Amino acid sequence: MEQDFNKNGQNNRNNLSNQNNLSNQSTQNTQSTQNSPRTFLPSHGHYSNLRVYKVTEIIYDITYFFTHHYLSGGDRTVDQMVQAARSGKQNIAEGNQAAATSSETEIKLTNVAKASLEELLKDYEDYLRVRGLQQWDAQHPRYERMRQYARSEQIRQDYAQTIRRMNDEETANLCITLIHQAIYMLHKLLVTMQNRFVTEGGIKERMYQSRVGYRNGNSG
Repeated sequence: MEQDFNKNGQNNRNNLSNQNNLSNQSTQNTQSTQNSPRTFLPSHGHYSNLRVYKVTEIIYDITYFFTHHYLSGGDRTVDQMVQAARSGKQNIAEGNQAAATSSETEIKLTNVAKASLEELLKDYEDYLRVRGLQQWDAQHPRYERMRQYARSEQIRQDYAQTIRRMNDEETANLCITLIHQAIYMLHKLLVTMQNRFVTEGGIKERMYQSRVGYRNGNSG
């Protein structure tokens, strides 16, 4: 019995010592957290995960195919359309990469991407108009099916094969539909960026706030 009592007493002392150690460690961690500087570089997902970027990749691939199959090699429109499609894709990527250090650059490049796609849209519309081909609207019997296909997951899997079975009118209308979707998504993205800038500020403001927070946490 006495041995059990002594053993229990020793266990109680050990438990108390462990609790004190945990308490001291917790206090040190809290102080370390309080004294550490706040991060001012916002975290962003990779551009390749953005749905709008994935759509612009398809737009670029279709445009490259379209221009090299339905336009003559000496036509300046070939380079203009391919470059506009590339600009739409690349500026989304570059804007996303610049976002951590410059909200202004992110917004500027995203707006360039949107403007490039709007230019490409006009080229497709001109192609149809000058050749007397039809630009599909909501009244066209295939319009809704085309729109649903452009929004589906399936298109990313089989668009390369699908466009080879289409004629120029069908391919142009598919790309026009995709461009409208991409422009809409970029517009929404720009609104989000502008709102974030208003509420969170730019990199210089975040750097200043981080520095002030660190100094205040270490004073006294």
